[in-house]
Order: sequence, then C-alpha cells, then structure tokens
Amino acid sequence: MPKLIIDKQSLTPIYKQLVDQLELSIINKDIKKNQKLPSINKICLEHKISRDSVLLAYGMLKKKGIINAIAGKGYYVKTNAINYEKRYFLLFDELNSFKEDIYNSFIEPLNGKAIVEIYFHHFNLEIFKKLVNDANGNYTKYIIMPSNLKGIEEVISKLPATDVYILDQTRKSLSCYPTIYQNFKDAVYNGLYSVLNKLTRYSRIIFVFSNKKEPLGMVDGFTQFCLDHGFHHELIYKYEDHYLEKGSVFITPDDNDLVSILEASKKRELTIGKDVGIISYNDTPLKKVVANGITTISTDFKEMGTHLANMVWNQQHQKIENPSRIILRKSL
Repeated sequence: MPKLIIDKQSLTPIYKQLVDQLELSIINKDIKKNQKLPSINKICLEHKISRDSVLLAYGMLKKKGIINAIAGKGYYVKTNAINYEKRYFLLFDELNSFKEDIYNSFIEPLNGKAIVEIYFHHFNLEIFKKLVNDANGNYTKYIIMPSNLKGIEEVISKLPATDVYILDQTRKSLSCYPTIYQNFKDAVYNGLYSVLNKLTRYSRIIFVFSNKKEPLGMVDGFTQFCLDHGFHHELIYKYEDHYLEKGSVFITPDDNDLVSILEASKKRELTIGKDVGIISYNDTPLKKVVANGITTISTDFKEMGTHLANMVWNQQHQKIENPSRIILRKSL
C-alpha cells in the first residue's frame, strides 16, 4: 500500500487528507479490491494523529460504499469502481438576472461532470451560517458569494480551506482564498473617467446609494473621481424627486431608483441624456432599449461564470479580477 502523507500544517483537515489519498490510491488500483487497510491504531501511531481523525476518514469511506468493516478483522476495500462524484456548493446572495448569467455560464462548461447545488443567503447572516454549516463535509467544493455581510469569516474558516472559492465581492480578511472578483472602486472611477467629456456638460453628479446590499467600494470610487476632477457631487441614501434638477447626472446601483428617476423625468418633461443624465450599474438587455438606452457600468457576468468553472474544475488557486467597463448609451 502507498505511504500516506499527512501535512499537519495544511489547512485541510487531517481526516480529509486521509480520505483523498485513500480514494486516489483505490482509484489508481494501488490498493486492490478486498485488500485490508491499515488498522486505526497503526495509522495513529505512524503519523501521530488522533483516532478520531482516522475513524472519521474510514467512516466517510464506508458511507460512500468504498470500504466495509468486518467485525474483529478490520477494514477492507469493497470496490475499485469509485464514482468520484464532484459536488459543488454554490452560495449566492440573491437571485437576479446577473446571478442567472453567472450560474448558467458556470454550469455550461462543466457539461454535467459535476453536481451543482445553489442556495441563497439573502444578506442574512443567520441564514448564511446555517447553509454553510449544513453543507460542511457534503461537497467537494464550496463557492461562496459573501457580498457585504459582516462576521462571515469564522463561518467560512470551518470549511476545508483548499476547497473554498470566493465570488464577486472579496475583502482583506478573505484574501487567503482563491477568488474571482470585481474591483468596484476602480470600476466606478475608471468608468466615470472614460466619459469625462460627457460629464463636464452637467452641473453636478449625484450618487444614489440607497441599497445597503451594494459594495462600499462604489462610493469610494465615486468620491475620489469627483474630488480629483473638481465635480460638484452629492451622495444620497434615498432618492426623492426634489433632487431631480436639470443639469444633474445620477448614478444608480439600484434599479428601483433608476425607475423612479425615469418616471419623474417624464412627468417633468425633462429629456434623459440632455436635461438629466443617468448612469446605471450592471447591464441588462432591457437597459439597451429603455429611454433610448441607459448608460451602464458593468462587468461581464458570463465571463465571470466561465472563469469560475475553469478555476474550480482545474483546482486552480488564483485571484482574478473580472474587468468592468462603461457601456455608453443615450442616457448620458
């Protein structure tokens, strides 16, 4: 039987290291069908690890039908025909058209080679905790969209570290995990800078940051841009019609605010793109046609999903920034 290698410095639990190595040896037929496995005591003494770790590993292999236990004799390999099932736990914040794009482009390259189960925490920490804790040990990979939830680091740390991937929003406290993310500060700053000549036609820029679900990096990018380029600017947390004045440009991460501004502009007979400018966040097919086209700052969510699938399937541990760009339409 091949020698087991236990890395006690690894973030991967010892029982998981044992399971992975034994499964691989059985798949490769380095350990044959009906062959007896080392006793629990033997592994404990050789590697100076606890009985609990070995019992847990053997228990998982038995539950999968890979080994069986014969009373008074020990553990034996039941089969070499292992269906090494890949099960991915996908935890999103909420369901919307952007998340659908990510999900669809994630599962397409996998082509049925893995089981993907999707859940939503709805920006609720208690739901987040329960879903992650219930999933622990039942999946081969854990893909998590933490959004701006606070206090999730300890919850995630209970998962096998080498099997965790962070999606979309990340932070310094999660920097130990591979991730595909958006840089919201740079996305807003660079997006506004690319239409600097358009913005100079307006007297002020108003950022409507009414949704607590949105990343704070957006505000940082907006504020820095306006200070660097001398724009009169306002940050408001609730849109009200009295903010709607000729010569204003609105940046709206929340589509509810976008609708309110469009409706109010129509009532006041203000022309979008001339009297009032609008920059929305996250592109959708509808924004191509509403009000003759809404300018958006957006990442490519389909590209994000495809990169994620490749990273997870190939077990790559990278940090990839998914680029954003401004899509200029007649609302500016």
